[in-house]
Amino acid sequence: MVRVLGGGCWTVVLRARRSRDENEQQLVLRLSRARKAPRDLVVRARMIELSWSGQRVPAIADELRCSPKTVRRWLHRFNRAGLDGLEDLGGQGRKRRITEAERSRIIGLVRQPAPGRLTVQADGELTAKDESGPPE
Repeated sequence: MVRVLGGGCWTVVLRARRSRDENEQQLVLRLSRARKAPRDLVVRARMIELSWSGQRVPAIADELRCSPKTVRRWLHRFNRAGLDGLEDLGGQGRKRRITEAERSRIIGLVRQPAPGRLTVQADGELTAKDESGPPE
């Protein structure tokens, strides 16, 4: 980004802020190399680590194969909220329309055989759960 003030121009370079303590730095470095952590968190921590090493936003985006806008967003969030800023925001997306109990009940009903469906008994006899129900 280039800003023009009073006839001169200067460039603003976005970088991740320095770690607040040794613990935060160690967590970012460990997370950026983690193999069993969620991939999104690993990539975001890697963005912070690359910024700390002196790389600029376009170079970080090229190395991680994402857009510079994405890198800027996560660097801003880290600068504002620290490690908590690297997490996904909760509450995104459409809310559920049915409760978990209703969902479980529907799944249970689907797993039951239809009322008129013939089932094979242990003795090899075919019977229907509800003889008066419609045939399947």
